[in-house]
Amino acid sequence: MTTETTGKVDSTSTPPAFSSPEVKKILQLAKGSKSIELKLSVPLTEHSATIKGIGLDPVEAEPRQVYFFDTPDLALNQAGLIVRARRIQGGRADTVVKLRPVDPETIDAELSRSESFKIELDVMPGAFVCSASYKGVCSGQEVLDVAAGEAPIRPLFSKEQRAFYDAHAPAGIEMNSLSILGPTFLLRAKHRPKDFDRSIVVEMWLYPDGSRILEISTKCLPSEAFQVATEFKVYLGEKGIAIGASQTTKTNAALEFFKARLESGLPVG
Repeated sequence: MTTETTGKVDSTSTPPAFSSPEVKKILQLAKGSKSIELKLSVPLTEHSATIKGIGLDPVEAEPRQVYFFDTPDLALNQAGLIVRARRIQGGRADTVVKLRPVDPETIDAELSRSESFKIELDVMPGAFVCSASYKGVCSGQEVLDVAAGEAPIRPLFSKEQRAFYDAHAPAGIEMNSLSILGPTFLLRAKHRPKDFDRSIVVEMWLYPDGSRILEISTKCLPSEAFQVATEFKVYLGEKGIAIGASQTTKTNAALEFFKARLESGLPVG
């Protein structure tokens, strides 16, 4: 088992339980994290039943478009760096420069003073990863201008984000030289079930080849992690949602999809 969730985490029907050293590592990472996100990818054959089981009205889902920026061979991703922009309904958009995996103890305390910076621990069946990221805001039109090649990539990101990128990107890879990978269309809904005492987020990522990933997640404070994880697992089990399914991360699935398109000489936009 690895602390970095890259692609499919486990191909067996039941991911192994975390070992004692892994639990110790999760606790260590949690201490330095602002929040913990518990995630679960749902098998394709169970998407409809899952949406119905948790009582979600799919009409309430918000459409979004995600663009990733990387080299054709995903050199940034291999270095643990994720650069993306996301269009949101209503003309809004946001951006993220994320580094993973990280150890919170090695992060400069000065970074944490920014409201735009956060350290978060993601936990899913069979794997966990801690990330540090800078978030920014822009307009949806600015993202479209970059995607159309009418504006450079770098000004889309804040000064803090650009500095974070420069500090962690592989040498020689300038932000304006990155390929635009996307868009990937997704539907996102925040839902408060009647029989679960906290909000959950449901995202359906729809890839251009017709494949899709459905992810259910909930966030909590580090001090609540194990209690909420247990309650979340019980809730999902009561809804008949498989906990032991093979897990696939949305970001890596998207990046690998567009990498294959580039290698085949096919359009990515």
